[in-house]
Amino acid sequence: MAEFLTVALTFPTLPYSIVLAFAMVYWLLAACGVVDDGIGGDGVDLELGDDGLHGLSGMFARLGLGGAPVMLVIALLAFFGWTATYFVHLFLLQPLPAPMRWLAGSATAVLALVPAVPVTAWLLRPIRRLLLRLRPVPQRSLLGRVGVVASPQVTGEAGHATVDDGGAGLILQVRVRDGVPLPRGERIVLLDYLPESNHYLVAREHGHPALSFQDSLIPGDKEIHR
Repeated sequence: MAEFLTVALTFPTLPYSIVLAFAMVYWLLAACGVVDDGIGGDGVDLELGDDGLHGLSGMFARLGLGGAPVMLVIALLAFFGWTATYFVHLFLLQPLPAPMRWLAGSATAVLALVPAVPVTAWLLRPIRRLLLRLRPVPQRSLLGRVGVVASPQVTGEAGHATVDDGGAGLILQVRVRDGVPLPRGERIVLLDYLPESNHYLVAREHGHPALSFQDSLIPGDKEIHR
């Protein structure tokens, strides 16, 4: 155990040990829901600007490592790099004098990524397919659809309407946008959705014909219908 810690916590294995420990802490926090794990998204689970992890994600894509959360790719690269560096350090570098060990260790730390990249890319192939299945299916946008007022009236403060979605139908919370109440049975058009208050802004159909994009797919359109 002492020899293991000595090798793992000294150069050239130490940098990989630090990255691997950071990745393990990150995934523990992700498992607890403290940070976003990036699964089901676009493969980037952290955002530090165009020169941060976005650029790192692009580099990974060119190496065949795209399509998975960046932290997952980093964790796998760190694991395989650590494994290669650890055994080279254990069996070949320890007997060397300090100056030569640092020189050879630097080369080992860099060259360890050469086999780590294709092995990680190979391992990510089934993971990508699994992540694609876990991604939420884009929901059909309701904006532009025609509904019928079901409450006694729809005002700027209250009201609900029914909308035919091709199935059992939806009952949606709606509010008028221009402040003019609409009576029961009035045909309305859904103009906008306000997620913070979970209702749609509507207007009389006569003045707002159904919009042409009513059948479009808008990824992430996750309205909550009550």
